[in-house]
Amino acid sequence: MYFQGLFIFSLLIISSSEAAVLDFCVGDLSLPDGPGGYACKKPSKVTCDDFVFSGLAAPVKLIPLIKAAVTPAFAPQFPGLNGLGISMARLDLAIGGVIPMHTHPGASEVLYVVQGEICAGFISSSDNKVFFKTLKQGDIMVFPQGLLHFQINSGKTSALAIVSFSSPTPGLQITDFALFANDLPTELVAATTFLDAALIKKLKGVLGGTN
Repeated sequence: MYFQGLFIFSLLIISSSEAAVLDFCVGDLSLPDGPGGYACKKPSKVTCDDFVFSGLAAPVKLIPLIKAAVTPAFAPQFPGLNGLGISMARLDLAIGGVIPMHTHPGASEVLYVVQGEICAGFISSSDNKVFFKTLKQGDIMVFPQGLLHFQINSGKTSALAIVSFSSPTPGLQITDFALFANDLPTELVAATTFLDAALIKKLKGVLGGTN
C-alpha cells in the first residue's frame, strides 16, 4: 500500500512537472471554449501577434442607456491570455455614466482610475455590508470575486479606468439585465423582488424583456 501510494505521488509530480514545461497555451479560437479555457494553438502557428493586443486604444462607442463603454481584453479577444489567469478591460464613462450593479463569477477585479472621478463599491455576501468610495485619478480599488459591484462617473468630466481580472474569462452578469431583459413572467419577478408589476413591465420594456 505504501509503495502504491508512493508510485501515485511520483506520477503526480511528473505530471505537474511536465505541465510546468509549457511556457504558454495560446487559445485556439477555432475550437469551443471549455471550463479549462480554450485548447492550445499549435506551437508552430503561434506568433508574436498572439501576445499583443491593441484594442484598448481603439475608439469606443458609448452605450446610450448607461453612457459608458467596456472594451474587454479577455481570451476571446486576446488569445495569448489563455491559461494565464489574467485579463484586462477599459472602462469609459461619460458625465453621468454608470457601469450597473454586476458580478464577475470567475474573477476578482482591480480598478485603476486613469482620469476623472469614479464612485465605486461592492456589497459583501455575508451581511450585505456596502464598501464604496469616490476614487480620484491614480486611485486603485479591488472587487472580490463574485460580489455585486458598480462604478459611477461622479465627476464633472468624462472618466477612464483600466481594470484587471484574475482570469482570462472573468464572466459577467448584470443584475438589471438578469431580472428584466428576459422572458421570466412579471408575476414571478414581482414575487421574488417585491417590486411593483407596473415598474417591472416598464423596466422590461426598456431592457428588452418580455412577459
